[in-house]
Amino acid sequence: MVGQTHVLKALTNALDTDRLHHAYLFSGTRGVGKTTLARILARCLNCEKGVSSTPCGECSACVGIDEGRFVDLIEVDAASRARVEETRDLMDNVQYAPSMGRYKVYLIDEVHMFSNHSFNALLKTLEEPPPHVKFLLATTEPKKLPITILSRCLQFNLKHLTKEQIASQLSSILEKENIENDQESTRLLALAADGSMRDALSLLDQAISYGNGVLAEDQVREMLGSIDSAELSGLVEALIENDGEALLQKVAKMAEHSPDYDAILSELLSRLQAIALSQVLNNGDQSVDSELAGRISREDVQLYYQIALNGRRDLNMAPDPRIGFEMTLIRMLAFRPLTAAGGDTPLAGSRSIVSPKPEKVETSPAATSEVEDNPKHVLAIEDQVPVTEKETVPVPEQDNKAMSGEWQKIIDEMALAGMLKEFAAHCSLKEHTDSLVHLILSPAQEHLLKTTQKQRLQDAIKTRFGDQLKLLITVEDTSDETPAEKRLRVEKETQEAARQSILSDSNVKKLEEMFDATLDKESIRPV
Repeated sequence: MVGQTHVLKALTNALDTDRLHHAYLFSGTRGVGKTTLARILARCLNCEKGVSSTPCGECSACVGIDEGRFVDLIEVDAASRARVEETRDLMDNVQYAPSMGRYKVYLIDEVHMFSNHSFNALLKTLEEPPPHVKFLLATTEPKKLPITILSRCLQFNLKHLTKEQIASQLSSILEKENIENDQESTRLLALAADGSMRDALSLLDQAISYGNGVLAEDQVREMLGSIDSAELSGLVEALIENDGEALLQKVAKMAEHSPDYDAILSELLSRLQAIALSQVLNNGDQSVDSELAGRISREDVQLYYQIALNGRRDLNMAPDPRIGFEMTLIRMLAFRPLTAAGGDTPLAGSRSIVSPKPEKVETSPAATSEVEDNPKHVLAIEDQVPVTEKETVPVPEQDNKAMSGEWQKIIDEMALAGMLKEFAAHCSLKEHTDSLVHLILSPAQEHLLKTTQKQRLQDAIKTRFGDQLKLLITVEDTSDETPAEKRLRVEKETQEAARQSILSDSNVKKLEEMFDATLDKESIRPV
């Protein structure tokens, strides 16, 4: 019962102090020891030397339970005996005393597979059980059990085993069996078992047969379809060097052994997590992960991890697992962080991708100096700098709609929300250059001009365009249509169009005449 100390402690105390319950429920994922624990408990209850947490293992009851021939241990597979008639027949025999043992023990495996009628038949017995009967229920899905059943059982949840616990148990077994092995092979088997000791033991038997009585890393990797750490490091090396040809060559070499590409992505995720931990902890050791951590940026590690996660999720939908795996690696080469914090300096270890910059618009010295002279980027309002004293590049009237559309596009790209989005929508764009975004706010909306909103909008613009861009907001009357005004205008036009459509509809007029009805114009809404 590896890793289940919390359950063993409670059961040990109950057995040693004779505080026994009539029904126990063991829940947990597959292969963690639910049924095994139930059989051990049955031995503790029926051992001829008395009820205790240490059954002798030698008496007829202990041996019979181990060999599966003890008549007073009734094992029921709920998946194959889910019919209510079978459950009733089973419960009819509860009243009879045990034939050989101290208790008649009912071990019902996968009890969640019972039908509602079967649960009802079981419930009556659980409510008023005879003193000589104990129920041991096991399930992987306790949520499917009725609350009336759960409330009458002592529930013990068996933990999902860690790979360290499984590896330790496998090493102990191999040592007792005198089987030659290495630490990496047991680690691989523990990782493949995914928290299940039963799966780990099955894989161990298979690996021993595959290796002809010897457990070796290369043979275990070949059996599991996984790759060794050197090949995995080679993949990461090729990603760091941005060498697509070398990357695909390594994939082609792996494909010769028909690997499990999902397992490779899983190991790649584990390696990236180890590299990220090495970067955060900064231990300065000489491990491979630490060496790779010094050559790759933290941003790249996080991006690779996310791409690998998505690639593993989409692997089943790819036309071929190898194609899905290769495309995941190609995405890692194609997508890289552009700059640090929105600036122009490429991130360390990242490939620089230069995007075309918008055409520069000449600005007057007065407008530029007015923003640059303020080192804290404090946004100006009308009472601080009169509008008449500022010189800006005039925008032709025919471009007003284009500027309005551009500002709405910028708002959408920044993904603003809440009060900040409302504040930005009530502004109109007067000027947009490489170094300045000049917004105008109507005096009627001046109450929206709060320091927190201004700062948040400035931060969002810097994130979108870079730290070199500065924001200026002035309060003045303007004929330009703001995004908020445009939205309101479109809503009114749509509402009016819907209203006119209903009023001019001949069928509506006929209904009014036939039933002497009156149309509620306020209820008209556009579709």
